[in-house]
Amino acid sequence: MGLTSTQAVGRVRRLLNAAKAGHAGTLDPLATGLLPIALGEATKVMPYAVEGQKTYQFTVKWGEARNTDDAEGSVIETSDHRPSMESIRAALPLFIGDIVQLPPPFSALKIKGKRAYDLARAGQPVNLKPRTVTISRLELVSPRIGENTFGEHAEFEVDCGKGTYIRALARDLARHLGTCGHLSALRRTRVGAFNEKQAICLDKLEAMVHSAPPHAYLLPIATVLDDIPAVAVTGAEAARLRFGQALRVPSSKQGTVYVKADGQPVALARIADGELRPVRVFNLAIERRNDVDYC
Repeated sequence: MGLTSTQAVGRVRRLLNAAKAGHAGTLDPLATGLLPIALGEATKVMPYAVEGQKTYQFTVKWGEARNTDDAEGSVIETSDHRPSMESIRAALPLFIGDIVQLPPPFSALKIKGKRAYDLARAGQPVNLKPRTVTISRLELVSPRIGENTFGEHAEFEVDCGKGTYIRALARDLARHLGTCGHLSALRRTRVGAFNEKQAICLDKLEAMVHSAPPHAYLLPIATVLDDIPAVAVTGAEAARLRFGQALRVPSSKQGTVYVKADGQPVALARIADGELRPVRVFNLAIERRNDVDYC
């Protein structure tokens, strides 16, 4: 908590002496939990991790709206109404499926080339457009019953797609329940194929780099590609793909595939009209003294 995603990536890159590093989805400084970080050639698969579903645990504080929609902002509205357990549970199905959200004004979205949060901090108008996001599961996970109400807080768990703002979800849920509210705590527990059980805290990683090679504690590139259909090729065919050449394949196959040779990643490729064409080639056969290729 308190560390930006960019700062976390920079710290990991320096610890592992990686030439390239990137992450799969920004995590707010307020939040805790999982931030998948890719190193070296693994950065080429991060767009596929970003597209994966995410799971969050979050807490809503009722009766207090803030200008950032989270606990870091200033109070802009209050309400004495506290929703009941029954009303909360009745409302949750309305927020499952494809729903329309208005992103928070303090967000990284750009308006005419400027970040929304920069405009908001400067006191300038922030005119963001509503967007459709997908929520596949939303559950109340911590009933604290007192006269059939939750008092000041309620805790939830959500599975959602790319672009979902949990701050906006907390704000909109409170409004629907006849009160106001904001996100008071947030933890991300899953991003696509990654989950908290695989996570390494930064302090522990700092100790690990001095006692074991990266492959002992980092995950291979293939972790991100498990959900993508795989195509096996020979060593000679892998060499052709690495030079950008297409291969003939059965015309019954279509779409994006993960190509491997002898069990090792070769490329992400696309099959169309009976041809396999490389989209992203992994240069893992080339030895590096100062780089690692893991997630």
